[in-house]
Amino acid sequence: MKKIIFATTNEGKLKEIRMILQDLNVEILSLKDLNCNIKIVEDGKTFEENSIIKAKTIMELTNEIVMADDSGLEIEYFNNDPGIYSARYLGEDTPYSYKNQYIIDKLEGVEEDKRAARFVCSIACAFPNGKVLTTQGVMNGRIAYKINGENGFGYDPIFYLPEYQCTSAEISVEEKNKISHRAIALDKMKEELKNTFSRE
Repeated sequence: MKKIIFATTNEGKLKEIRMILQDLNVEILSLKDLNCNIKIVEDGKTFEENSIIKAKTIMELTNEIVMADDSGLEIEYFNNDPGIYSARYLGEDTPYSYKNQYIIDKLEGVEEDKRAARFVCSIACAFPNGKVLTTQGVMNGRIAYKINGENGFGYDPIFYLPEYQCTSAEISVEEKNKISHRAIALDKMKEELKNTFSRE
C-alpha cells in the first residue's frame, strides 16, 4: 500500500481528508504520526504557493509523497481578507471563537448582499522525483449574522450556506465532504493521483 503524508497536525482536517481519500487505497499519515513538529515558513503570496512550500519542505525531509493544503476565508467586504492569513488572523494563538465574533462585530449593520465570502483551498502533492501536482476548490457563501453550529472547525460557525439555510458548522461532516472547498480540491487531487499511480 502506498503511503502519503499529509502535512498537517489538525485532527479535524485529517478526518475529512481520510474520509474523502478512503477509496484511493493509500495510507494517510499526519505530521503527528511522524512526531514531526517542524515550523514551516509560509511566505507565499497565494494559497497555491503556500501549499507547494509545505508539501515540498516535508517531502525533502522524508523522501515520501507529501500532500499539503493551504486554505482560508476570503470576505469581499474586507477586500478578501483574511485570505492567506486566515490561520494567523488577529494573532497566531487567537482562538477562532474570538476571530469569529470579531468578524461578525465588524460586519454589524452590513446588509446581506455585501456579506459575500468564500472558502478557498489549494492542495499540492510533492513527489520525491520532483513532480508537483496542484488543485484548487472554492465554496461560496456569506458571513452569518451570528455564530451557529458545533460541527466543523475554524470559521465554519460563521460561514452561511444559502442553499442549506445554515452555517457550514451546522451541516453533517458527510454533507460537508461533498461540497466543501477542501473536498472539491481533494476530489480533483484524487483523480490526478489515480492517473499518476496508474502510469507507474
